[in-house]
Amino acid sequence: MAALYHLVQQSLWEATKAAGAPYKPPTYDADGFTHLTQDPALLLGVANHFYAAIAGPFLVLEIDPARLPDKVVFEPAAPVGTTPAVHADAVLFPHLYGPIPAAAVVRELAVERGGDGAFLSIQGLPQARLLAG
Repeated sequence: MAALYHLVQQSLWEATKAAGAPYKPPTYDADGFTHLTQDPALLLGVANHFYAAIAGPFLVLEIDPARLPDKVVFEPAAPVGTTPAVHADAVLFPHLYGPIPAAAVVRELAVERGGDGAFLSIQGLPQARLLAG
């Protein structure tokens, strides 16, 4: 399986690593899984839909699926907390039915944001560029 990606607030990821715990997103209990994608080209659209209003730096975690102890299931897009999904049935997204252990993360990629909070690019993932128009 190809690499998987997860967008995370940098402060939450750093706190989780410092605690030595696996990472559970804030909406994990409500959603029942951790949202991922296998297609880096979708990351910025998803980020701008769900997280543009959340201030602060974000990272994209590149994950080796072979290092995940819990199952990954490809399913239609799902809401994140109370925010409705985009790409409803057009794309299947990998959902991790467990937290993300730090040992599964092979790269932490910085996310560039605009002054208005928009997500613009992801360092190290040139295919994840915000398309103009």
